[in-house]
Amino acid sequence: MRLLRGIFSKVDQLLTGRRPVDDELFDELEELLIQADLSMTTTTKLVDSLRQSARKDRLSESDQIKDKLKELLETILAPNGAGGLKSPTDRPAVYLFVGVNGVGKTTTIAKVANRFKKSGNRVLLSAADTFRAAAIDQIEIWANRSGVDIIKHQPGADPAAVVFDSINAAVARGSDVVLIDTAGRLHTKTNLMEELAKIGRVVQRALGRDPDETILVLDATTGQNAVNQAREFANAVPISGIALAKMDGTAKGGIVVTIKDELGLPIKLACTGETLDDIEDFDPKSFVDALFEA
Repeated sequence: MRLLRGIFSKVDQLLTGRRPVDDELFDELEELLIQADLSMTTTTKLVDSLRQSARKDRLSESDQIKDKLKELLETILAPNGAGGLKSPTDRPAVYLFVGVNGVGKTTTIAKVANRFKKSGNRVLLSAADTFRAAAIDQIEIWANRSGVDIIKHQPGADPAAVVFDSINAAVARGSDVVLIDTAGRLHTKTNLMEELAKIGRVVQRALGRDPDETILVLDATTGQNAVNQAREFANAVPISGIALAKMDGTAKGGIVVTIKDELGLPIKLACTGETLDDIEDFDPKSFVDALFEA
């Protein structure tokens, strides 16, 4: 996984070699994990588990602790089911994307669209973030660049009406996948909940089922704020997974572990660059290995 090079380098340096395993080592490790954007709760859980393993398995050297830490991180990050997005089965498959403005949601949708198209699916984008005129323009640019269909209304239109027209168009055109962009007005939580619930009802009425996935897009560089956003959205709508944007930026990495540990939300996708192809299924082992690479 091409991301986060060297973010955990201080942890790696601390645990590389044959340094004695003692309280001082664990205290330093705890401090470094918090600096790397792990929450206090997750950090305490990890360090307590490492202390127990050191006693139980008689781990006496720091490189043994590093191996155990990597194992614990992979266990936390393991998906609840299959990794990545659900493959389209019932057509059209509907993927709803939520997230606050500025996290990279529309760009993530474009990358997912490109990925589905390259795998032979006919894709339709639904520009249901009608709150910002710029959002409609942006997703239309991506649709044109990717060569996929788009349904849009005027700024200020009812987002549910856009989704209704999008699904009808997808059925009429034989589209395999509908990707829905939504407004990210988290500060008006009640309106957001009502808007997303209405969109869900439109999908249910049109297709007789809920959206196949509701994906929360988070900016991996925002640290603890990303956890707060995830918690707020999870309280508002049934999130099925997380897409992490900007994983090639200054993200410290620990926030990814905290989101999965504290909220139980599976990390499904990682965006690792600026081109349309810079997206991949999140793989816990590759991620943990990348954390420790200098």
